[in-house]
Amino acid sequence: MQNYLYAISDIHGMADLFKSLLAEYDPKIHQLLLIGDLNDRGPKSKECLMLGKKLVEEHQAIYLRGNHEEYFLQFLNAPEDWFAAYVRNGGKETIESLLHSGATEEYSPTEIALMIRSRYGDLIEFLMERPLYYEWGKYLFVHAGVDLSKKDWRKTTDHDFIWIREPFHKGKNRTGKTIVFGHTITPMLHGDMQTTDLWQQDDKIGIDGGAVFGGSVHGVIFDDKGVLQDIEYQNLAGPWQPDF
Repeated sequence: MQNYLYAISDIHGMADLFKSLLAEYDPKIHQLLLIGDLNDRGPKSKECLMLGKKLVEEHQAIYLRGNHEEYFLQFLNAPEDWFAAYVRNGGKETIESLLHSGATEEYSPTEIALMIRSRYGDLIEFLMERPLYYEWGKYLFVHAGVDLSKKDWRKTTDHDFIWIREPFHKGKNRTGKTIVFGHTITPMLHGDMQTTDLWQQDDKIGIDGGAVFGGSVHGVIFDDKGVLQDIEYQNLAGPWQPDF
């Protein structure tokens, strides 16, 4: 086990911010952990997904499945059923970064899914294999949270690992772990819709600063005692504007 873990969350296609955070990553001393949601909404989802895959394959990074990786896979499995919801939630940007601008208007959902499957089989297989959580010492890293009503948090459903919100945020953490998560933006957790700082409460640490909505990305370095460093970059390009 490395002495330090470097966690990054919810990049959402913002490759420039992702690369800024990775400039602080030293594979000699850091275990890199990506908490999911590398794709959707931002303009460079393909680049972010491929970079996440490369980091796993070349540097043994841990890449957890987020709800937006799940959205993408669900769309590919049932394109006619999922297309409208996926596009509304930022999937248009992922589809068009994988294919080309205008593809969502040019082709049917089934045709889009077939083209992506034919061109990106290795990526799809990789995303299907992503774990839902990672334990590192006293820490538990997960995309959205765990079901705190269960005696054993490991019995959390796959859906809750990547989708849960209020029951986890408000529930009492009796797991014995410090739970580090993304998914819900920290401005919402802070309750003012503007504070992008880390959210820390009840041995829970939220690290999604809401970059794609005009907030920030965080790269958080942990040691066995706690947060050693929080590297934060603001999104200066402006918030995502849905285009559909």
